[in-house]
Amino acid sequence: MLKKTIFLFLFVTFYVNAQEQYYDLRDFVTDSANIFTPAQETALNQRMVAFEDATTNQLVVVTIEELDFDTIESYANGLFMQNGIGQEGKDNGLLILFSELDKEVRIEVGYGLEPYITDAVASRIIRNTMIPKFKEKAYFAGMDEATNQLIEFLNNPEVLDEFKQEIVDEEENDERAIYVIMGLFFLAFSGSGGFIFYKNYLNVIEVFKGVFLGKLGVLPGIFLLISGAFSGVLGLVFMIVPFVIFFNFKYKNLNPIFYVTDQPSLLLWLLLPFFGIAAVIAFIKLKLIGDEDLNISWVKNDKTYYRKTFSSSGTHSFGSGGSSSGGSSSFSGGGGSSGGGGSSGSW
Repeated sequence: MLKKTIFLFLFVTFYVNAQEQYYDLRDFVTDSANIFTPAQETALNQRMVAFEDATTNQLVVVTIEELDFDTIESYANGLFMQNGIGQEGKDNGLLILFSELDKEVRIEVGYGLEPYITDAVASRIIRNTMIPKFKEKAYFAGMDEATNQLIEFLNNPEVLDEFKQEIVDEEENDERAIYVIMGLFFLAFSGSGGFIFYKNYLNVIEVFKGVFLGKLGVLPGIFLLISGAFSGVLGLVFMIVPFVIFFNFKYKNLNPIFYVTDQPSLLLWLLLPFFGIAAVIAFIKLKLIGDEDLNISWVKNDKTYYRKTFSSSGTHSFGSGGSSSGGSSSFSGGGGSSGGGGSSGSW
């Protein structure tokens, strides 16, 4: 019996504390953190009252000292729902929650106003209007300008549309800047891969040339071709990877790449043109030079030719060239609700 009584007491205590976790709002401005002067609080509250009278929209400002162990998103949503900010059926409420010691602020938006005050709009107001002022501890100035913007946007759809277009233009500029940076990185990456591929492909051509002349045995040549193919493929990977990353970034689809890598036989078939083209180039070059006869040897190598052409440095010559509070009216929530729309920021 005693255990049940203790359990019931703890449950009731927890329930009551949960109910009292958020303020029961009596005014449109509740300055618990004491960051406003009485005159500032009164002026801000009166503006909120006039805004509700003109539009039925409710804009509420609450400042607190700290969130304790809560997040600002959770606290703002709980405060919003407990007080029913906005009109029931319209859900046309807005809440600006400011936490002084946490240095965080959030604009919580009711369901009915989410098409107008989107997450992007709320985020830009916080980032460009509020935070710069808050960093200077000009709390009222930041709050005053932000509330003016919100009221103006909801009263003047054309101004809101222009603001949204500015956001779109800014995002497009940011996206272009990202593409430029990615392009420079990809160019350097692909260029390095292209150089590796080029050098090794010249080496593969030189192997075929040596085999056709009989200065390099067929069997040793096969091992050199495998080595050259491996290095060439590595360079090719360096060339292709940036395009794969871009393709995925742009279209969010890597199915064609996965299809190729999931088909080992297809990769083997791709080696045929890799070696075939190199052999044709070597043959044509020899025919154009025309000063040596074709003479294929299976094993025998010309040591001088081998040492000169396939040195440890990997360089070779080909053809003729070498390579290298106090308001006039009190606040009373109308039963509005929020689905968690809005944005948060910190400074």
